[in-house]
Amino acid sequence: MAAPKKGRSASAQSRPGRALVLILIAIAALTGGMFASGHTTPRLGIDLAGGTSITLTAKNEPGQPNAINKTNMDTAVDIMNRRVNGLGVSEAEVQTQGSDNIIVNIPKGTNSKQAREQVGTTAKLYFRPVLTTEVSGADKSATPSPSTSSSSKATDKSTDKATASPSSSSSSVTPSATATSQGRAVTDALKADSSPSAGSSASSSASTGATPTPSGSVDPATAKLQAAYTALDCSNKADRATAGDGAKPADPTVACGQNGSGQWQKYVLGPAEVAGTDIKKAGAVFDTQSAAGWKVTMDFTSGGSKKFAAITGKLAQQQPPQNQFAIVLDGEVVSDPSVAQSLSGSAEISGSFTQTEAQDLANMLKYGALPLSFKESSVTTVTAALGGEQLHAGLIAGAIGLALVILYLVIYYRGLSAIAIASLLVSAVLTYVLMALLGPAIGFALNLPAVCGAIVAIGITADSFIVFFERIRDEIREGRSLRPAVERAWPRARRTILVSDFVSFLAAAVLFIVTVGKVQGFAFTLGLTTVLDVVVVFFFTKPLMTLLARKKFFASGHPWSGLDPKRLGAKPPLRRTRRASAPVDTKEA
Repeated sequence: MAAPKKGRSASAQSRPGRALVLILIAIAALTGGMFASGHTTPRLGIDLAGGTSITLTAKNEPGQPNAINKTNMDTAVDIMNRRVNGLGVSEAEVQTQGSDNIIVNIPKGTNSKQAREQVGTTAKLYFRPVLTTEVSGADKSATPSPSTSSSSKATDKSTDKATASPSSSSSSVTPSATATSQGRAVTDALKADSSPSAGSSASSSASTGATPTPSGSVDPATAKLQAAYTALDCSNKADRATAGDGAKPADPTVACGQNGSGQWQKYVLGPAEVAGTDIKKAGAVFDTQSAAGWKVTMDFTSGGSKKFAAITGKLAQQQPPQNQFAIVLDGEVVSDPSVAQSLSGSAEISGSFTQTEAQDLANMLKYGALPLSFKESSVTTVTAALGGEQLHAGLIAGAIGLALVILYLVIYYRGLSAIAIASLLVSAVLTYVLMALLGPAIGFALNLPAVCGAIVAIGITADSFIVFFERIRDEIREGRSLRPAVERAWPRARRTILVSDFVSFLAAAVLFIVTVGKVQGFAFTLGLTTVLDVVVVFFFTKPLMTLLARKKFFASGHPWSGLDPKRLGAKPPLRRTRRASAPVDTKEA
């Protein structure tokens, strides 16, 4: 059995070059990937790159005085985080402050403007039947004719989807209609509307929230809706902002939207038949089969698909404009397609979308609506000056610490310090390259705590070298030559290094999970450098030590090698110094 062990030992000692070649190839490949990707520097966080800090204040919804609570605030923070991360914004921070404020820190970058626009958008989506619509306010004069024009097509038999695009001026009321005729149009539309909410067989009066009244009279709810529609001027920004405020999904409401000609139209809409929560997924795609350009595709849940089929089946039997449904996002009609047949499964929103607009809308639909409405209380621009000064001070502190470590290694370990310094350089190169690559890959951003984590890692890495060197010295003190000492010391050092690094990595993982914001940057960097420490020690430090143990400078125990047997107090092997026990003179002892 002794011979095979010797063969395996010799084989293990003869292959250190393979490990060195492997890690050098990995470094070259990662560095090449870094330059090929064009990201040669790590992405910086808001404290180093600057950016925008937004304070959002929650607003109570009408009829929901207790809506602002911890559960809804936490849900809003989670959705905002997912929206911003979906845009690829690096190190955006979203956290609550007090009971009704949310602070959003967005680093300066290519998508920071989009992120600012999206974080506070409620993104409540409803599909509502159109009861009546007309060009609003000052835009009436631009209407080419009083005739009613139909909206764009809404069916695609081959894909069984609803294609939605902004209509032109679909209207059941001429531009010259008076307030009285507008009110009559609303009343007639409500009477004609026989499309109750999905799953309900209630009459039109029930679906609109109206109370049955004797013939010839108008119930208060309808009268209020008539007044709101008559007074609504969608060309006025203030009117658009308040249109439909306080309306519940089950109630009819008024709303504004722009048609394909850029004109503002006002609508009377029936109760919501399908909600945004019925959407399973959404995405932005470019339509190469038509001139529609960018569009947003939506897939419904099983329940949402049934609701969508029910409402489109009913609308297909109506006359314009009551064969249209409005896609309403945060109270504004984004499109109002007409329906020719019952549809299910999925839908599309198409129109004059740019790529950014389509991606923004898909992102908001994909991650869901906020449970609360928010207003911007303050927007502050954060400069990188203060962070840059702190980074400069931190780098000076790190350089001083690294210099002290190297000085200690040179004085105490002499020749062995060359191995330690080379290992530190390899670890530094790997850390830098990976940080640069992880920026575009997973959105990692380097902030001040992350820099601190990298500085702390210098001590962790140096500790691994010290453990290995001390194990080798222990073997030399026992009288062994260098090459056997390296191979015998490695298993003991390896166990200690793995246990130590496992504890460090576990602490970093726990810290990353239980903390938020910048502290996570420290934890992530600490965990990354701990893993790299294991890689460097196994694939660089140990193989390099094995190779140098064959060199005369180290093998002969040169005084400057750090492995001089005399300086280490080496003694002959214990088996040669054993002798019979001699009586002990108690008085002398």
